[in-house]
Amino acid sequence: MADNFALTGASPRLIRAINVAAWAHRNHTRKGTDIPYVSHVFGVMHLVSQVTDDEDVQIAALFHDILEDVPEEYSREQMAQDFGERVVQLVLGVTKDDTLTSWQDRADAYLAHLRQADDGSVMVSAADKLHNLLSILADHTELGDELWGRFNSGKERQQWWYRSIYTVAAERLPGNPLVEELGRRVDELESL
Repeated sequence: MADNFALTGASPRLIRAINVAAWAHRNHTRKGTDIPYVSHVFGVMHLVSQVTDDEDVQIAALFHDILEDVPEEYSREQMAQDFGERVVQLVLGVTKDDTLTSWQDRADAYLAHLRQADDGSVMVSAADKLHNLLSILADHTELGDELWGRFNSGKERQQWWYRSIYTVAAERLPGNPLVEELGRRVDELESL
C-alpha cells in the first residue's frame, strides 16, 4: 500500500503558506457560526487545486481574504517578501475596496476589477464563491430563510451577487469546470 502513495502538490512553500493562512485567520470564524475561518480558505485552495497546478494561484486561494479581513496579521509587504509579488497581485485581484462605504459600491467595483484581473484571480474568486455557496446551501437546508439574517444584504442581493460573479467568471474562463459548478450552484441558490 505505501508503495502506491505519492504526496503531490505539497511543496515546502505550499506547506508554509498553509501555516501562514492558518495563523493569520486563527481568531476569525465563519459568518454567523463558531466554525474556524481557516476551513474556508482551505476549502477554496482545495477547489482551485482541482483545476490548476499553479502554486501561486493555490497560495493566493489560501491568502484571498487576508488583505481584506486580517491585514494586521499578515501585511501585503510581508506576503510579497515571503511568497512573491505575483501572489500579492492575485490576492489583490479578489480584494474588495474597503474605501467604498456601501455594499453595492464595493460589489460593483469588485466586478469591474474582476473583469480585468489575472485569470488566476478569477479562478480564486470562482472557488471562493463556490465554497461560500456550498456553505449557504447547506445552512439553508438547516436554517431556512433565517440564514439571510447573517448577511449585510438580503437574499435577492446575494442571488444577484453570485450570479454576477458567475457571469464574469464564465466570460473569462469558458469551460472551466470550477466555473461550471459555480453556475449550477447559482441556479440552485436562485431556486430557493
